Amino acid sequence: MASVDSDTYECDVLVAGSGCSGMSAAVTAGHHGLKVLIVEKEPKFGGTTARSGGWLWIPGTSLARAWGIVEGPEQARTYLRHEAGNSFDAARVDAFLTKGPEAVDFFISKTALAFDMPLTFPDYHAEAPGGTQGGRSMVTRPFDGLELGPLIKDIGLPLPELTVFGMMLGSGKEIIHFMRATKSLTSAVYVAKRLAKHFMDVRQHGRGMTLTNGNALAGRLAKSALDLKIPLWLSSPVRELIVEDGAVRGAVVERDGQRTRVTAKRGVVLACGGFPHDVARRKAMFPHAPTGKEHYSPGPPGNTGDGLRLAETAGGQISDNLPNSAAWVPVSITTRKDGSRGVMPHFIDRAKPGVIAVMRDGRRFANEGNSYHDFVQDMVKAAKPGEEISAFLICDHRTLRKYGLGCVPPFPMPLGHHLKTGYLKRGATLAELASAAGIDAKGLEATVTAFNKNAASGHDPDFGKGSRAYNRYQGDAQHGPNPCIAPIEQGPFYAIKMVIGDLGTYAGIKTDEHARALDGDGRVIEGLYAAGNDMASIMGGNYPGAGITLGPALTFGYIAGMHLAKAERAVR
Repeated sequence: MASVDSDTYECDVLVAGSGCSGMSAAVTAGHHGLKVLIVEKEPKFGGTTARSGGWLWIPGTSLARAWGIVEGPEQARTYLRHEAGNSFDAARVDAFLTKGPEAVDFFISKTALAFDMPLTFPDYHAEAPGGTQGGRSMVTRPFDGLELGPLIKDIGLPLPELTVFGMMLGSGKEIIHFMRATKSLTSAVYVAKRLAKHFMDVRQHGRGMTLTNGNALAGRLAKSALDLKIPLWLSSPVRELIVEDGAVRGAVVERDGQRTRVTAKRGVVLACGGFPHDVARRKAMFPHAPTGKEHYSPGPPGNTGDGLRLAETAGGQISDNLPNSAAWVPVSITTRKDGSRGVMPHFIDRAKPGVIAVMRDGRRFANEGNSYHDFVQDMVKAAKPGEEISAFLICDHRTLRKYGLGCVPPFPMPLGHHLKTGYLKRGATLAELASAAGIDAKGLEATVTAFNKNAASGHDPDFGKGSRAYNRYQGDAQHGPNPCIAPIEQGPFYAIKMVIGDLGTYAGIKTDEHARALDGDGRVIEGLYAAGNDMASIMGGNYPGAGITLGPALTFGYIAGMHLAKAERAVR
């Protein structure tokens, strides 16, 4: 791709954003012979993907069939129709279910991508019509960062709150090994080897080289783009789209303090990561954030809604009628050792035995083992008008040291930093804990007493914790009779405050089944595509399973790349 002069650049496809959706579109188009340019606003590539768990939800793949799990698209369609309700988009859902398995096969066979699928990982509402116990959620296989060469220094880092000594743990078995390191010789040996390699990498290369989860997905996609010689411009935000006769013909990109006019003959793909840090749009779309500031996102700070604003300038429309404008997650706000603020998502700790959640009145309000998206909606419903929407995770000393809680690691790691900063509240009695955390003491004592009456036998008559497949999957399989229930009885007692955050925004650019942006009349805007969190979610404002953001991101990135290349099926 030769530039015409110092301030112009020509290509077939311009991709704005270097997360999963953007890079999958770029790699697909590049594989089919198109000249592609990726531009990234941030100084690091990978976007939200690099910080994520790296899970993708795509039904009907060859990975599922390898386990003997065979399902036609109608079963998953039934599930998505149930989950999306009145927001069900038949055309785009059908495109996802048809092209998703095709996309997985393409990326596995033609690029550096590789995935592992556990036999069992239940849909979040596995008991609903069309739900399953497994075969839809897959995770990116760990990746050797050395394969990126010098580009490794430019990949976005995982959230510190989700790392151990700066090392991001692989989902599933690896986390279990770390939690059992003091109880199992096999796990102890595994952890020792993993840490030894990590520290050697840090000493030699300045960082760990075993990329896992979302870091592995971003790294593998970047390696795939690198193999195709697709340029990646960092610190290069798109400032405006070039629109001629109603069609998008490129964009103006700011790079090294200079504006470059990029002509894109086939089109522009907007994959800028949605709007989790756009205060104005949060104010307009998040009911729990009346000023736009009552929200805490662990997403990259550069995700400020650029893609949505750019689309609007070209006549694009934003879907603002979903029942939930984002994928909600409860988060806690921690103070890192350097004094900066961290945002910790609470994924699995809520489901562990011996953990409950209460509001300020000390009362439980939800099944703590349910999905993070469902749990936040229950928080909102339970909050008193005019009060901050927050909740507290409660546990005793035995549970804390066994499983950890939020940012607080299990034994033998120390607690002192989190106690000192006030992130972790402690009390010798429940009354002392309530006083320290600002919880009603009588309400908390009554709640724990009532909970403990049934906990020893593994029952939760009030909220049914452990009654659903997803609850049990996130609990402790070695604890019985209910993997999610244990009494709270051995002081000291602990609490961590949670508020509302997100894992990505759902409200996005309206598109058709080919990922083409639509105007106010539902007509295609020639030359403009959207994918990932810039595209309105096909999930209808719900959160059906692990990877429902990255699965569609990969798929619709592939769909956009194929449509731009005018290809019916991937090149063999």
